[in-house]
Amino acid sequence: MTRPNWPNYFLGIASQVATRSDCRRAQVGAVIVDERNRIVSTGYVGTAAGQPGCLDGACPRGLLSTEDCPPGTEYSNCISFHAEVNALLYSDRSRHEGGTIYVTRQPCDWCYKLIRASGVAFLTFGEPGTYLWVDLHTEQAVTVSNG
Repeated sequence: MTRPNWPNYFLGIASQVATRSDCRRAQVGAVIVDERNRIVSTGYVGTAAGQPGCLDGACPRGLLSTEDCPPGTEYSNCISFHAEVNALLYSDRSRHEGGTIYVTRQPCDWCYKLIRASGVAFLTFGEPGTYLWVDLHTEQAVTVSNG
């Protein structure tokens, strides 16, 4: 038996976190770890706690087809927060500063800006075995395939 490396391990956890997503269009998970690879926070696509969600039919965007509202277009008709935002909202900066955020897919431009401003040092996104690792200080990126 071989142990997964840290990125594969945490991307696997992020994939499991994504199953909690309350969105008809996207199931995305995020895991933030500190510099010692200890989990600080997790997040998935969803509305504010206690509010009706997309799966309840409360999101106008979730009721549209991908033809009527293509992925990646304007989000003003969406009531949810992205997984990365929820993970950052439930994390204390002093615990995640210098750490890594693992996300099951590439963050949108807005989430990328928030991640860079949050004090997280590294971003890893993709799936176990094939992912992109980004140093947020230098913006150097490395594609890893170890599937």
